[in-house]
Amino acid sequence: MRNRGTTALTLTILAALSFSAQRSHARAALLLEEPCGFFGTLIPTGHNAIYIENVCAETPVALRRCQPGEYGVVLTRDEGIGGYDWVAIPLLPYLYSVEKSSEVPAYADSKMVWSMRNRYHEAHLLSLGENLRPGNIVRGGWALLAGMSYERRIYAFAFETASEKDDALIALLNAGKNRSHFQLAYRNCSDFARLVLNFYFPGAFRREIFPDAGMTTPKALTHALVRYARKRPEIQLTTYEILQIPGYRRLSRPNKGVVESLATIPYAIPIALANPYIAGGLLLDYLVRGRFHLVPSRPRVLAPGELSALATPARPIRGPSPSRAEALPAADDFAETRSLGAANSILSGAEDNDD
Repeated sequence: MRNRGTTALTLTILAALSFSAQRSHARAALLLEEPCGFFGTLIPTGHNAIYIENVCAETPVALRRCQPGEYGVVLTRDEGIGGYDWVAIPLLPYLYSVEKSSEVPAYADSKMVWSMRNRYHEAHLLSLGENLRPGNIVRGGWALLAGMSYERRIYAFAFETASEKDDALIALLNAGKNRSHFQLAYRNCSDFARLVLNFYFPGAFRREIFPDAGMTTPKALTHALVRYARKRPEIQLTTYEILQIPGYRRLSRPNKGVVESLATIPYAIPIALANPYIAGGLLLDYLVRGRFHLVPSRPRVLAPGELSALATPARPIRGPSPSRAEALPAADDFAETRSLGAANSILSGAEDNDD
């Protein structure tokens, strides 16, 4: 009897330790999505979204902890999504409009893409509003929430976080006012991604005057994350490439910043004719701060059935070991010390006062 009791106690302790280890592990990723389509030609900055391994979507606007076998969620801010500031979509549908990796086609024409999108919309997105439009070249819509890999190539910059902060983020977003005040210049998709990154790494990411005139752009935000990770190798930043599924659109183009876009010939010549001093300033800004490379020469390519790799840390990028003062803040340093109503300003109201 004593041996049986000892064995039962040992198994209980091992199970508790296993559960604790599972809860302590947490990964997230900044998604850098290349520009595509007509709007991507005019403004080739692209899109940012945030993937979180341990967080899943109860509904498109309500979060919960993931169950075993679930891939995690993508949090994205887009214009024209029923007045919501952010929407949560499971990773696989966000990329491919399907719920099983075996259903992802190797080639998809326009008819197939819209069939998959409509099927997913009717099954999971009607709660966003029955009259919600799919969108067009001018305004966004629910089509921005499913099948992004038919539109463009995506790079995932994955990093270690803290499981406790996932729980705090779920509570914070579920309790906050999810109402959109979208602005292309100062409250865009990258601003939302920046605020989520600051939730995990407080004060690390800010708007910069140069090189993008104070705007938060996908390329600049990703560059800031890469710089941050070089100083803090413990977050184990790893870059993955998610290929564009051919057939629906022509291949997407690399991301550019604002100044980098204005430095191209279609914009540079009219600006130079209108004001050569402004053109010279933009050129100088681009040469000094606007040129930087983000993606390693040969990142690991993730097939639809390999997305679980986003939750697996790889070799950390090289960099100096952080001092004790530079170490990542503990979970207690977060909004747990405030009321949820006050803490919600981190994501929903901080942009209004950001400098």
